[in-house]
Amino acid sequence: MRAGLPRDPAQWIALALSVAALLAGAWLLRRGRSPAVARSGQASVRPGVAVAAALALVAALISAAYIAVYLRGGPRIIDATSYWLEARAMAAGYLAWPLDEPEASVLGRFLVRSGAAAQQGAGEVAAIFPPGYPALLSLGFLAGAPLAVGPLLAAALTVATYDLAARFAPEAPAPAGSAARIPLVPLLAALFSALCAALRYHTADTMSHGLAALCFTVALASARRALDHARAIPPAGAPRRRLDPAVGAAALAGLAAGWLAATRPPSALALAAALLFVLLPGSAPGRAAAGPRGGELPAPRPSPRLGRLAAALAIGALPGLALLAMHQRAATGAFASSQSAYYALSDGPLGCFRYGFGAGVGCLGEHGDFVRHNLSEGYGFLAAAGTTLRRLKLHLVDALNAEPLALLVIAGAALALRRPRSRALAVAPLLQIAAYAPFYFDGNYPGGGARFFADVLPVEHVLAAMACAALAERAGSPASRGGLARRLRALFPGSLVPTALFAAALPLAGFAFRAGFDHAALRDREGGLPMFDPAAVARAGVARGLVFVDTDHGFNLGFDPAPSDVAVLRYRGDAIDRMAWEARGRPPAYRYGFAIPDGGGLASVSIAPLAFDAAPPREHLIEGESLWPPRAQRGAWALPEHAGGTCASGGRLLAVHAAASGEAVVRVGLPAPWLRGARISPRVAVSGDGAGEVRLVVDGALLHVWQVEPATADAPGAPLACAELPPHPIPEDAVGIELSLSRRDAREDGDLHDARGKAAAAAAAERAPGGPDRPATGGLFALDAVSVAGGNSVDR
Repeated sequence: MRAGLPRDPAQWIALALSVAALLAGAWLLRRGRSPAVARSGQASVRPGVAVAAALALVAALISAAYIAVYLRGGPRIIDATSYWLEARAMAAGYLAWPLDEPEASVLGRFLVRSGAAAQQGAGEVAAIFPPGYPALLSLGFLAGAPLAVGPLLAAALTVATYDLAARFAPEAPAPAGSAARIPLVPLLAALFSALCAALRYHTADTMSHGLAALCFTVALASARRALDHARAIPPAGAPRRRLDPAVGAAALAGLAAGWLAATRPPSALALAAALLFVLLPGSAPGRAAAGPRGGELPAPRPSPRLGRLAAALAIGALPGLALLAMHQRAATGAFASSQSAYYALSDGPLGCFRYGFGAGVGCLGEHGDFVRHNLSEGYGFLAAAGTTLRRLKLHLVDALNAEPLALLVIAGAALALRRPRSRALAVAPLLQIAAYAPFYFDGNYPGGGARFFADVLPVEHVLAAMACAALAERAGSPASRGGLARRLRALFPGSLVPTALFAAALPLAGFAFRAGFDHAALRDREGGLPMFDPAAVARAGVARGLVFVDTDHGFNLGFDPAPSDVAVLRYRGDAIDRMAWEARGRPPAYRYGFAIPDGGGLASVSIAPLAFDAAPPREHLIEGESLWPPRAQRGAWALPEHAGGTCASGGRLLAVHAAASGEAVVRVGLPAPWLRGARISPRVAVSGDGAGEVRLVVDGALLHVWQVEPATADAPGAPLACAELPPHPIPEDAVGIELSLSRRDAREDGDLHDARGKAAAAAAAERAPGGPDRPATGGLFALDAVSVAGGNSVDR
């Protein structure tokens, strides 16, 4: 946690605005008056609506500024770039797009083959994240302005927060002929929303939490509206409406809930439980609806017709649920989780990525450091409590930009619990915390905060606003004494400007002294720039051809599933690059360099021509790590690992880890069109008692088996030994070619038979001589590379 005097211009601006708000509020108190508010009938729109619209514009402008200042023009973290790629594919009409050979030029992090493709070695590939947010972002791609979606979400979220507060904390109607007051709690809630730095990030970067927060907020407010309409008695003689407003509001709540399920399924579980708190307390016949501050709304109906409302809510949820099902079907070939399917093929131990508790939870490839440090005993009660507490610790800064101000949220929750109408707001954050407790990974990072809890930030803003309103009301009560109390009493509730100014000063000061440091860390991480910039490509004069990128982030930002003049592919540094160049007609090729200085700082971008020989070489190499992720894993998993300073080609290899005793097999695919008629020689790396078999499978039939024995004593003290196996020919008519890597001895790493043992092995690798780039000795079996002699070029 970093705090202190402001350092960045944005922090100084926030501090200046905070001081200005305090001085303006004090001046208004001293004057005993504030700017006039339009009286009833004199304004064309209600003042509250105008204020909500103004704050929505402020939120949109700050989010747009965040894109330029903190993101520096584009998505930054890997999840955001994956959503970007998924949205671009949906804009082109793909939930899953065709996967062409060589597939290694496309496949990588957070991409999964469809179920059929995983079995056949061809087919389609999809991004793993739920489709709710990418579907919205795809509209931005179709409009030619995808980054405009975030600021528009920011505006909608501010208005929705105002509406949520107005529904759950309504104020008594103004007396006839009095000034048309702006409701205090909705005003403060919308103000907190507009000034929340965490929401400004989540509505700037292409992350799903801004949309999830909007869906959560709209669903709660619409459910409350539906219940109020259902309980209200229409005025005598009022015309009957074609669509019951209660049913319409319930359908809108269902639509938002279903879209939340298609965006962030665990958050939808929390929302479903929160909706029960909204709807069920009003189901008792003859019970009055709770009004503002514990009062009652007049003339309730004896029954809210919950059956019709529940049916409308369920029907409204169908579009989002259907979209989720369609995406999962396209991504996996079945109605299964695309994320679980991805981790089953790309990480380990087996079953490491799951929603729940127990041994083996925690993926060592994606979250290795976290798992080794926090889940050495599995994901049980203590580990779940630790994960939840770490999230809560970081979440304290999210709502109002500084940890001490989270006390307002807690105080507001205590107030809401005592008021039946607003009780659901107090419960919703607790339900969100519980919904993510079964997921093992923190998910926290600077600027994004405790992002799994960001979906309920609008609820927390309403709670904080309720606490501020209660404090202002208490200061203005007859029991209060002193000049400040007298002036507040004179102003409250007829004028709210000083109260709003004082409230606005809190999150502004919080950003200046606390949250601004987190967002600066986000801005400066990983080179401080998006890892692919199409403008840089255009400035380099690249109008057509292939651009090879080194990073997952850069690939996600640049790759377009639809054909285009400039195609972006992954740079592998081996024969895969030439194969991709040949497959696309040998166009001009370039390498996009993104170099981060050793000591940190702004990355440098370079775009240099990449030349391939006109005639294909008679011998070339396919690196083992280029074949990740595998096509199938059974009883084992494979991960690309560093092996600097060893015999491993390029200092990396594809290591095979056995999950337990018994069969341990990993299948990787080879680019068949270029290997027909060639002779291939797998190159393996072993250490300790690591041993196994390499099986050549062509079109489903076993063609050859290479036996790999444990490392000998010929090279004492060497971390591993590498061996090139005898070459074997590939038939000229081969369609599908695979290597099946099988651990023959499952005693890998001594007594490491379970997932926690694997975590200890990875920790041992870090302590091995040579540092973390050297694999631990004592049980390594890996595919280093595949040598290819002869074979076809694209011309044949």
